[in-house]
Amino acid sequence: MTEILDVPRLTDSPAPSARSAAGWGAACGAVAGPLFLAIGITQGLTREGFDFTRNALSQLALGESGWIQTVNFVLAGVLLLAGATGLRRVLRGAPGGTWGPALVGVFGVSFWVAAAFQADAGAGFPAGAPEETVMSGHGTVHMLGGMVGYLALCAAFVVLARPLAARGLRGWAVASRVVPVLVLAGFLLSAVSVLAFTAGAGLGLLWLGAVAIRLNGLPADR
Repeated sequence: MTEILDVPRLTDSPAPSARSAAGWGAACGAVAGPLFLAIGITQGLTREGFDFTRNALSQLALGESGWIQTVNFVLAGVLLLAGATGLRRVLRGAPGGTWGPALVGVFGVSFWVAAAFQADAGAGFPAGAPEETVMSGHGTVHMLGGMVGYLALCAAFVVLARPLAARGLRGWAVASRVVPVLVLAGFLLSAVSVLAFTAGAGLGLLWLGAVAIRLNGLPADR
């Protein structure tokens, strides 16, 4: 009888490993945004001719040192996809557990698109570039990829508000519905201020990291 009762303990043993994998994945999603912004801002402060009020971080992929930003895009994509996988495990069976991580995954892939298709030169960057930006084919793909990615991220925030609320985090759930409005406002103001665009995009990255940390390890209320 004792041997029979011991069998369920063996079948339950993989659970801690699964939780650990989910935690690592969520951690990747949490660090993706801050790391991407830290590398981008550092480059912006040190690259000749770069002006945060006139140039987007994507333009850092241009010029002799552009490979650093390209690697930054690729790394961020890897971390975001790992984060999407971690969220999928954390939210398994919970509200938003399918579409939230899937939309974060789309956001991650958009960074690989940005790495493969560079932004166009303009506004004096890289050094010697003309003031006026002439849209090219690869620049158009870069822009569209970023647009799709951030729309997916905004949708993900709305979806992830459900598991936040289910875990009793009502304030976080409300904020997760407000942040997309601010991100989109930054994008709409990009025609007037590049800095507003950068701020909106940065806010989206940082909020995703905060949500990933908050959801990880918190059980839903039953």
